[in-house]
Parts: sequence; structure tokens; C-alpha cells
Amino acid sequence: MSSTAAAPAAPSAGPATTVQVYDTTLRDGAQQEGMNLSVADKLAIAALLDELGVDYIEGGWPGAIPKDTEFFARAAKELDLRHARLAAFGATCKPGALPAEDAQVRALVESEAPVVTLVAKSDVRHVERALRTTGEENLRMIGETVRHLVGLGREVVVDAEHFFDGYRFDPDYALRCVRTAFEAGAETVVLCDTNGGMLPDWVAQVVGEVRAATTGRLGMHAHNDSGCAVANTLAAVAAGAGHVQGTVNGYGERTGNADLLTCVANLQLKLDTPVLDGAGLAEASRVAHAVSEITNISPYGRQPYVGASAFAHKAGLHASAIRVDPDLYQHIDPTAVGNDMRMLVSEMAGRASIELKGRELGFDLSGRSELLGRVTQRVKDAEAQGYTFDAADASFELLLREELDGRAPRYFEVESWRTFVEHRPGRDGTVDSEATVKLRTGHGRMVSTGEGNGPVNALDHALRAALVGTYPEIEDFELIDYKVRILDTQQGTDATIRVLIETSDSVRSWSTVGVGTNIIEASWEALTEAVTWGLLHHGVEPR
Repeated sequence: MSSTAAAPAAPSAGPATTVQVYDTTLRDGAQQEGMNLSVADKLAIAALLDELGVDYIEGGWPGAIPKDTEFFARAAKELDLRHARLAAFGATCKPGALPAEDAQVRALVESEAPVVTLVAKSDVRHVERALRTTGEENLRMIGETVRHLVGLGREVVVDAEHFFDGYRFDPDYALRCVRTAFEAGAETVVLCDTNGGMLPDWVAQVVGEVRAATTGRLGMHAHNDSGCAVANTLAAVAAGAGHVQGTVNGYGERTGNADLLTCVANLQLKLDTPVLDGAGLAEASRVAHAVSEITNISPYGRQPYVGASAFAHKAGLHASAIRVDPDLYQHIDPTAVGNDMRMLVSEMAGRASIELKGRELGFDLSGRSELLGRVTQRVKDAEAQGYTFDAADASFELLLREELDGRAPRYFEVESWRTFVEHRPGRDGTVDSEATVKLRTGHGRMVSTGEGNGPVNALDHALRAALVGTYPEIEDFELIDYKVRILDTQQGTDATIRVLIETSDSVRSWSTVGVGTNIIEASWEALTEAVTWGLLHHGVEPR
């Protein structure tokens, strides 16, 4: 868009009748401790957000952060947004400066983003102590910067920083900031709980008062320091806000921002307020996990709506009711957010849990009471020894198949395995790990040695080397997660160890469990079951 494009139509004269969804994952979310997004990462996330159907994607602060300047330059050429509008974030002009002469404001224009979001002080204490200027000068900065950008054809959103704290200290001045922005042509003024300390009743009161005293679209930007970011966002909408801001998976500095996916799911499914274009909520779980992969931050299993455990049921009493009607123990249909119900198999499981889990895995166990009884007892006995199947579906399936068929699938027979670790002080303290595996397949006896970063990694390499000639499919298998738990810590070094392994073939992942008196023994069991399940689900016959 040219910086001299015609000015847009005047802002609406009253409260919004719909709720806009504004994502700030790429800017505010990226401030989370430990997160470092490349330009390619940001472009990939932006494409996912557009598929989700958000109205706005805030790309960053061009002119202030070189990476963000590059993002907008590449986005203009590489992003084909079908639903969202790209927003560039920046600040009002500096005290004593004109917007046209302010380098940061010029960078916002040069980003070519059709929307500009300006952060503006609305707490007079911040104006005087942080900006070191007067309240009147701050109002000039807001008004002139908004007017300048609107005149260049940009849609302007004003983030009223520290609004709630400022309003509670000096409501008259905070309101003057909002009115100044609207009078200058801002489409939306967002009330920001920058410190994240508000509670829903407080938010509702303040937003209601601002709604009654102003015209134009109000928005809500909540941080989660009080644990109320989502609740505060919903309270703001109920009080008259027509624009919500948040981040995918609740990313953000300190305790994070309002989780946008939870916000929109509540608005759409609970309050009957359609807020997403495109594929919408049906893609929410996929987008949440895809963004987690890009950010390299493990998904939070207990995340509302889209978490792996959001619709997971463990208690036998629940399973009995779910078998009759899943809605009895679920607040929504999981498919509405692209998720699914899962049955967790544990010592708490009854026959109903086993039957439902079997159905989930593709086995019809209805009417097979004797089989269900055997499997239920095996699960309880195994968990008494330290096994857990609620996070190891692949191991449970192998157990179930063994009861169904009389034996587990056999792709190889293990003759022996061993590992050793050698420490060489004379080589900068280098520690070498090596493993040897001896086994038999249909191609004969295989003996392979593997080296690795630790004995488990060496065992993994040796097992693959022994099998790849017979089963080349395992070249696609990769160990992606490894967890160890000591079960009876009072036993010291003689404690029972449980190992959970997650394996992937780049299309799907599966988890297996092993238990033993040492970490290597437990790991070997989980490794061999991971290979067995992977081959089975690749349709490979024993060779």
C-alpha cells in the first residue's frame, strides 16, 4: 500500500455489534522467556493464524527491531492472507516531535501494513515519570499521530497502555486519552491491563463506564498475572468491548497473555458469538500444536479446549457414563475445536474404560466380558509394578493385542544386549557410550554395535542398526521425547525406574513405557515396544 493512499472511512459512531479477534503472538507473545522466533518462523505462524480465521495479525515493531522490519518486507511479497489484516505495532511520536518527522512513525508507514497499532500512555503517572512529559503533551502526541496515519490511509488501533491502573488512579485523564484517539480517527481503542492485575468484576465495571462515556469500538488486552486473563477478556466483552487481543497458547512475558484460542472458543461456543472466519475453531487444536512445534515450546496438555488432556477421561465411573452418552462428562463436543475424546487406561480403569479405549484404537470389545476382565486385571497388575498406560497408548495396544491374539506381534527375537560407558580423563573428560545388540529376524542372526550420547542413545542406535536391513521402514523412526521417573525413591539406587519414550515417523507419534530396576533395562523395554508398534502401524509383516 502506498503511504499516500486515501484516508479510510470515519470510525463507527457506536459500539461494535461483532467481536474482532486480534492476535499478537508474533509481537507480545514472542516476548516470552526463552522464545526466539526467526522471520521464517513468524511467516509460518502468520499463515496458520490466517487459516484459523483471525481478523488481525500483529507482526511486530518495524523500525525498532530489525527482524520485524524484515518480516514486513517479506510478508508483503510472501504472505497471501485470505482472512486477516496485517498490523504493524509502534509508538506515538516522541514528546516535542511531529509525527511526519518521527523516524519510528515513518517506519510504521514504510512497513506497508494496512493497519497500524499505536501504543499510547493512558496512565498520567507513566506519562510524567516514564515519558517525562506533561499530560497535555501526551494527548497531543496521541491525537496528531493517529490523525497523521489515518490521513495516509491506515486503519489505526490505539493500545491504551496501563489503562486500568491509570483509570483507577485518574479516570478523567484516562478517558481523555480514549476520546482523543477516537476524535483523531482511531477505529479501535484497546484498554490494556498491562500489569495483569485486574479481576473480572473490576474489568466489567471500568469497561462499562468507558463504554457509557465514549463512542467507537473498545478492545481488551489482558495479561495473566492474576490468572484471570481469559475471564477478564470475557468480562470486557460482556461490558461492551468489541475487540479482543491475545496470543496462541497464552504465550507472553511473565505469566503470559490471554490465551486467544480459549477466548474465541468461549465466545463462540458458550456465548454464541461467531468470531472466526475461514476454517475457524475446527482448526484450533491443529493450529495450537503446529505453533508449538514452530516455537519449540512443548504443548501444555491441560490447556483448555485444545490440550491433549482437555477431553481425556481416566476414572472408571466416568467411562461407564461416557459409554452411554459422551456429553455426560464433556462440556462440549471435542470435534468443535478439532480435538478428540481420549480414554486413559490406568489402575482406576474398569471394564467400560477398557472397552472405550479399545474402540478408540479400532477394536470392538463389546460383549467380550471375559477378555475385558483379563485386560483390566493385567492393567491393574502392571500399574502395581510401576507401569502407566494413560500416557503410553502404544504399549497398551500391544498388551491388548496379546490378549486378543494370544501373543504380541513379533518382528524379532532378542538374544542379548549390553552397554558400557567409558570415561577417559585424559581426553577432556570425554565419556564414550557403546551398546551391542544380538537378535534374530527372518534374515538370520544380527549383531550390531552402536555409539551414542549416553547408553540409551547407544542402545537405540544399535537396535536400529540390527534391524534396518530387515525392516528399512525404521529409518523414518525418531525418538523425540524421553522421560524418566524414579518410583520408590526411598529405595535409593535400588529404586524401580519408569521410562516413557515418544517416537515419531514425521507423520504421527506414539508413546511406550518400560519399567525396570535400572534405567537401561526400562529404556530397552520402551525402545523395543516403540519399534514393534511402529512397524505394525506401517503395515509391515514380520520378516
